[in-house]
Amino acid sequence: MIDINDITVRMGSKILLSHASAHISDRQKVGLVGLNGCGKSTLFRVLLGEIGTETGSVSFPSKTRISYMEQELKNLSLSLLDYVLQKDIERTHLLEKLKVARPDELADIHERLTMIEADSAPARAAHILTGLGFKEEDIYRPLSEFSGGWRMRVALAGTLFAPSDTLLLDEPTNHLDLEAVLWLVSHLQKYRGTLLLISHDRTILNTLCTQILHLEHQGLTLYSGNYDTFTQTRAQKQELLQKLAAKQEQRRQHLQSFVDRFRYKATKAKQAQSRLKMLEKMKTITLLTDEGGARFDFPNPLHLAPPLISLEKGAVGYNEKAVLKNLTLQINSDDRIALLGANGNGKSTFAKLLAGRLKLLEGSITHSKKLAVGYFAQHQAEELPLGQTPLTFISHLMKEATETKVRSHLARFGLEGEKALTVIWKLSGGEKARLLFAAMCYEAPALLILDEPTNHLDMDAREALIEALNAYEGAVILITHDLHLIELIADKLWLIQNQTCKPFNGDLEDYKKLLLEKTTEEIEKTKKETISAREERKRKAEKRASLAPLRKEMQQLESEMEKLYQKKKNIEQKFTSPLSSEEITNLQKELSTIDNLISSAEECWLQLGEKLENN
Repeated sequence: MIDINDITVRMGSKILLSHASAHISDRQKVGLVGLNGCGKSTLFRVLLGEIGTETGSVSFPSKTRISYMEQELKNLSLSLLDYVLQKDIERTHLLEKLKVARPDELADIHERLTMIEADSAPARAAHILTGLGFKEEDIYRPLSEFSGGWRMRVALAGTLFAPSDTLLLDEPTNHLDLEAVLWLVSHLQKYRGTLLLISHDRTILNTLCTQILHLEHQGLTLYSGNYDTFTQTRAQKQELLQKLAAKQEQRRQHLQSFVDRFRYKATKAKQAQSRLKMLEKMKTITLLTDEGGARFDFPNPLHLAPPLISLEKGAVGYNEKAVLKNLTLQINSDDRIALLGANGNGKSTFAKLLAGRLKLLEGSITHSKKLAVGYFAQHQAEELPLGQTPLTFISHLMKEATETKVRSHLARFGLEGEKALTVIWKLSGGEKARLLFAAMCYEAPALLILDEPTNHLDMDAREALIEALNAYEGAVILITHDLHLIELIADKLWLIQNQTCKPFNGDLEDYKKLLLEKTTEEIEKTKKETISAREERKRKAEKRASLAPLRKEMQQLESEMEKLYQKKKNIEQKFTSPLSSEEITNLQKELSTIDNLISSAEECWLQLGEKLENN
């Protein structure tokens, strides 16, 4: 059980949790949800003991093993496989101990290694790495050869591999593509410990979670069921509270009316005073009002003649080297297309081509006249002018617009009032994302290209984005690992693989099945190589184990021989003293017996040595 008892947590001057409590039973899969910045990640740090509490405490059962994702990988010279393997601390310790162990310790070490299935560890680690998108040859390469996003996948692999009773995952899908997300969900469904998951992905929370822990208004509330059940339960609770609040307000008005009429009338003053005390003691019913409220409102475009974009035998890439070839496709004004395919296959390259950021290497592309394209790139937030305000930034884009019109456009995306005048570096990740949406839409584009648009959006903002995209009258090209977004927005699926892009013949469920089958095949292929290496290590381990009794017997013989040598030395020293003939005879007999024992022991020791050498 995770026991969170009456905790208060402050970050600087801001109180994130105030006398919050929650009790999570063993083996529950719990989704931790709440608006961005409310303190979810901070709660994880409290659970890990990295941050203290002003009041209250958190506790776990004794000897609970907690696994949490490392944010910065330190030893970049390690191979991916070795990094993951060293996350099993006990296995690593036992293997190190094996190198310096005495012969009499070997059997116990091997027994423990067998018990924790140390032999199968490389295959299990390779299974996880392959599931998260690494190829067979990748797992032996050093971490230093991979980008930050791929290193985070390795960190996640290590977290999943480490033996644990409680697993804490903070937005684990942020650096994953759809393919890896589907594998991760399947893997976590089999996890037998307690899972505490921070995620804004509705599909994942619905698929995995048995409980939802909601952090709002500095408190924690635990709901049974998945995310959909949580929203339904919370809506019912809100409706009940609204009814109770309405009744309370009627009661309050009735009492106040009596007080106002009779508090200064002598015959009714006592009754009025009594009702005034009742008013003072009446506790206000707090409604479950949302603390935020992201807005998106995409301006509808002019109607353009179809197709918006037409590609004929196109090829696109970098430095004259094609990433994608044989592109023959059309995009119409009512298309809602999700691009599928693993990271590195060329989804973003294709998006840049459609957005006009890349030119064709061969083939042809035609656009509808007056076509404006809105392009949201997942790393564009890094290119924002951080020292400017949203108002200044958008004013530079909308050169002919008045300040009123610019503010009105920003308000479409929830950046109104003071937010429009806040320097960009002070905005949250979600607010920066909304500013990018405002920047891409000022010309009312007829085509929106969205490359991972939800990475910095909380649950409410994602739902607002879905609502706005469904109201938008233009075409949408979508690249995302958010299944919920694909299911509610896309009506066409295009698959990018084998250096081209083609319509996928099937729906999202068909694609999920295809991916899981493909991932299973790749995992089995990778396992074969790691298993052969494992079998070789197993053979050596079995050989060491079979020879352990011989080494132990040799050690015992050496100890006995040492004792016999000492006895012989003690007897020989006695001959230096004056002795009677009878004493001399007895000592000679004793010495002869010891010599025979030494000879026998030495012969056995030599035979054992030959056996060890021959093996």
